[in-house]
Amino acid sequence: MVGPPPAVAEVRAAVRRALDLLDSSQRGAPLVVACSGGADSLALAAAVAAEAPQSSAVVVDHGLQPGSAAQAQAAVELLDKIGLAAWAVTVQVEGPGGVEAAARRARYAALRDARPSQDSLVLLGHTLDDQAETVLLGLGRGSGPRSIAGMRPLDPPWLRPLLGVRRATTRDACATLGLPVWHDPHNTNALFTRVRLRQEVLPLLEDVLAGGVAGALARTAAQLREDGDALDAIAAAAYAAVIAASVTPPRSDRQQRDARGDQEVAAGTGLPVESLVEYPAAVRRRVLRSWLRDGGVRELSDTQLRAADDLVGRWRGQGGPALPGGLELVRQHGRLLLRPAHPGRPPTD
Repeated sequence: MVGPPPAVAEVRAAVRRALDLLDSSQRGAPLVVACSGGADSLALAAAVAAEAPQSSAVVVDHGLQPGSAAQAQAAVELLDKIGLAAWAVTVQVEGPGGVEAAARRARYAALRDARPSQDSLVLLGHTLDDQAETVLLGLGRGSGPRSIAGMRPLDPPWLRPLLGVRRATTRDACATLGLPVWHDPHNTNALFTRVRLRQEVLPLLEDVLAGGVAGALARTAAQLREDGDALDAIAAAAYAAVIAASVTPPRSDRQQRDARGDQEVAAGTGLPVESLVEYPAAVRRRVLRSWLRDGGVRELSDTQLRAADDLVGRWRGQGGPALPGGLELVRQHGRLLLRPAHPGRPPTD
């Protein structure tokens, strides 16, 4: 019995492997494919239609180009033809960070809302080439190992089956299946950093290093994810141990008066420095990130996190960093405290 052509078979096999990663609740929930009409997401949609035919698809119209609504509707009709119930969602692209970042926020929010159940996963068409570009962006921006580790295959509610598949393969799959591919003009606009990486930087690296760069970058990302997962597990155990040591000690009357009027936040009794200082800096910073997140600090820069860690590992009597949300981190009486910032108040003992 003759199977599907090679490119089609490769994409379908990638989808099957991805579905094998799911737990029982995820397997029982309907899947949603995010499809723009481009080759990557269209090849993914066709493979999902073959492997998980009860799935549906969503086309996000960002409204950034003339005729975008008509293109979105054309993609919906094509998805219906290949066997996926589909619909379009229009979003408003606005907010800080430029068009790329704003469009991404709007798209991901719409895709989250499109899920038929909380256990439903959204399948995204990111390929090995996208992973390589993500790693390069992280390297160039000094974003740290989490960024260089790239995108995870499974990061609920997101499922990325094609991270091991080349972009050329998705194009071949669409051509083989006779699927008309939409070419987004933004994907060739050199005003966007990722486009320049794709068109200029990666081809130059491939030439200088004699090929294989995209695959090598993707392997590097996978190795860093494994290392990061191991460190995260160690940090989770360390966090539990530090919290267990965080029983509030008796305070003097003066300390109680000093604390009166302070609205304590989340881990308000603080973290004992003595319990933290014994850990390596990489583990310590992960503990601090988790504790600060639990205290309501959602956006934390590397500079802020390192300043927080300096209150533990390089303590010289300095004040702590100001943090998003009108909060400040201070060291007092051997503990780290997260509290509302008050101008003029002494930050430390």
